[in-house]
Amino acid sequence: MQLTAPATTRRTGIRDADGMAVASFVLGLLGLLVLNVFLGPVAIALAGVALWRGTARRGRALLGLGLGVADLLVLAAFMAMDNTMSWSL
Repeated sequence: MQLTAPATTRRTGIRDADGMAVASFVLGLLGLLVLNVFLGPVAIALAGVALWRGTARRGRALLGLGLGVADLLVLAAFMAMDNTMSWSL
């Protein structure tokens, strides 16, 4: 009788965290161009969860976190320039 979880269960959790790290990076990068009000917070949340779960792609998660914050800063800068709740070029 086996009392511990199989090794595949633990590996799946790490792969999920790695996928979240990559997704946060991609969404943060995409958020600099479009929909930064939505993609920025999603990138920040995914990066936080990936770091909390112990991803092997720590650098990618940190980049996703930084890009998510940059998305919100870009949104704030454009909103301050236009004096509106949205921005357009």
